[in-house]
Amino acid sequence: MTFEKILPELKAGKKVIRKGWGGFELYVTLVSGKTYDDCPVTDYFLIKTSDEGFSSFAPTVCDILADDWEIVD
Repeated sequence: MTFEKILPELKAGKKVIRKGWGGFELYVTLVSGKTYDDCPVTDYFLIKTSDEGFSSFAPTVCDILADDWEIVD
């Protein structure tokens, strides 16, 4: 699936991953509707890894142009 097709799935709360990744990355998720010090925080992506917990995720050009995105459970 392309990034253009997977983005609405992320916005709907689904977890996604690229088949081309080596298995260290478990999934990407979109975080929205959060506040900090009573101020809204803009939406952001997190990636869950097998050993570090969560990290911020910014898709690269390769990620955006890839067609191996899939939804995970």
